[in-house]
Amino acid sequence: MTVPVPQQADTRPRGLRAVAVLVVPALCVALVPLGAWLDMGAPETGPGPEIAGGPGWPWQSLGAALGVLAGIVLLHDRRQKFGWLLAFSGLFWALDGLSQSYVQAGLGASSAWPGMTFALWFLLRFTSYLTSVTAVVLLVFPTGRFLPGRWTPASWTAVAAMALSGVAFIVVPAEGDHALADLPTGVDADPTTLGFLTGHEPLVSSLGVALGAAGFVFSLLTVVVRYRRSHGLERDRMRWLLWSVVVIVAVVVVTLAVDVPGGSFLGAVSAAVVPPAAMTVAIVRPTLVPIQDLLSRTVVLAAILVVLVATDAAVLGMLTLVLDDELTQAQVVAVVLVVSVVLYGPLRQRLSAGIRRVMLGERGNRYDAVAGLASTLENTDDTVEQLAAVARAVASAFAVPFVSVEVDRGHGERLVTTFGDRPAEVRTLPITWRDTTIGRLVLPARGLRSRLSVRDEELLGDLVRQAATAARTSQLAEEVQRSRERLVTAREEERRRIRRDLHDGFGPALSGIVFQLEAARMTVDRDPARARGQLETISSQVQEVVADVRRLVHDLRPPALDDRGLVGALRQQAEHLAVPLDVTAPDDLRLPAAVEVAAYRIAGEALTNVARHADANGVRLLVETADDTLVLEVADDGRGIPADRAAGVGLASLRERAAELGGTTTISSPPGGGTVVRARLPLRSPA
Repeated sequence: MTVPVPQQADTRPRGLRAVAVLVVPALCVALVPLGAWLDMGAPETGPGPEIAGGPGWPWQSLGAALGVLAGIVLLHDRRQKFGWLLAFSGLFWALDGLSQSYVQAGLGASSAWPGMTFALWFLLRFTSYLTSVTAVVLLVFPTGRFLPGRWTPASWTAVAAMALSGVAFIVVPAEGDHALADLPTGVDADPTTLGFLTGHEPLVSSLGVALGAAGFVFSLLTVVVRYRRSHGLERDRMRWLLWSVVVIVAVVVVTLAVDVPGGSFLGAVSAAVVPPAAMTVAIVRPTLVPIQDLLSRTVVLAAILVVLVATDAAVLGMLTLVLDDELTQAQVVAVVLVVSVVLYGPLRQRLSAGIRRVMLGERGNRYDAVAGLASTLENTDDTVEQLAAVARAVASAFAVPFVSVEVDRGHGERLVTTFGDRPAEVRTLPITWRDTTIGRLVLPARGLRSRLSVRDEELLGDLVRQAATAARTSQLAEEVQRSRERLVTAREEERRRIRRDLHDGFGPALSGIVFQLEAARMTVDRDPARARGQLETISSQVQEVVADVRRLVHDLRPPALDDRGLVGALRQQAEHLAVPLDVTAPDDLRLPAAVEVAAYRIAGEALTNVARHADANGVRLLVETADDTLVLEVADDGRGIPADRAAGVGLASLRERAAELGGTTTISSPPGGGTVVRARLPLRSPA
């Protein structure tokens, strides 16, 4: 019975639903032209520009960017809570910038536009929740839900703490330098403040900062916990967030070390847009690029950037001290260019190699890993040591804490070599030799180093081939030893059987014949008739002994092969089995004794199976030699072998007889019906 596989519901919005989910993102984008228009008409001086501190459209552009990202997420999955949080976060930024533009353009010394009290309150008070919104986004990424278990109530507590933090800044009266004076009539800068908190502004503000900081730090902690718990696709999504953190750190370091024009805005852009952009890619298309490679390269570039900035600052500082004068702009540019040219190439190469070695192991040095393992295997004869070398090589190349190499041996045994402590979750890769699984390679299932790119899979394939060679060598050595033991055992058993037949059968029989001949000799003169009867009895006994000798010789080698040759012997067997046989074979066929016996036994077993099971009207026998190989094919037009039928003793013996000589036997049932047994036997023994 086939069980239907449930299809994953299509959560992408269509038609009016698509329009509905884009309302908030579209509003974020639509507010940018309005804010830019207000900024263009704003006066250069006055209370408005002084309080606003600059145009608001750049901050609205951050909201527009977040709105676009939110639209991408919601068009991918309308139920994604992260997308809705991102949309309202973008709207928050857009309204913050709009209120700034509105205050700058509409607040004068003696007059103000309508709603100025609300605009000031939103700009100076309510926007204290911007950090809290970012923290909530981090709390629910990437699943749209808080961490399960005890982390869920703790997350709600953090959200409540951040909410109280915003309330503290909304209700505390502005005092000292924070108070706004000389506002036009009708404009209230503190419409929501509580009078009884007058004089306690530092304490309340400190409490608000502490609550907000605690909530934000908790959100970062949940990101770390979620990363450690994640695996597979979710782990890749968390790595995108980690990549954005690396970018932010690099931007912050550069803006602090170098006086970049608009550095504060650049820092805000990196902090407000880069993480949501990375999280959007993580949700919509996490496999856009191999994130482990992007992360390592970003770390390399960030480290190079930091080192170059620090080196430039140090060199400029020393030159300033030596020359006892300020450097000109041309001199500064020259110093920066020289330092970059001298340091960038070697520094990038060394840092890249070092960081990749720390993060991903020696997988970048593919040749060294494979050549080192091959050299170790060549110098090691012990099978266990060879497999241990394979485990160590894989662990070193990929910097994973656990590797296990498992090789199947005869009689259901398994040889296991382990490096490191086995983690809770592992994945198993097969070790194959000529399309046959001979073992397994076990690696950790979680962790950055367990993720494999295409080049990593190629390197692992090269190392696994070395492991397969070592494993196959172990199996072959064991098979050779078992073959030797079987040969010795079979030889001794055959000697024992022949000795027993000679001692227990032929010996007494011949002795009896000797005694009866002596008795006949003694009675031949006085009773010829009796002697004649004794001789007839002795003749019958001699014939029985001759038959036993023939049976013994037949067990060693079928006499028909010596009398008729391989083809004639098979024709004779087909006649006895009443199987119509069509033979195609060379006239002069000379074969080694072992090959001839194996071919006779294989073809004979195949003919016997045809007579017993095939219900065939005819059988075709093909015998030919090519490239020092005997090809023997027995094909019938019978019912064939069912696909679900297990191989019996007879079919297994066909393969075993060919394998004893280093050959192969294939048994197939063509679509047209019948069965084809094809054996390939080498005519020369391998050197």
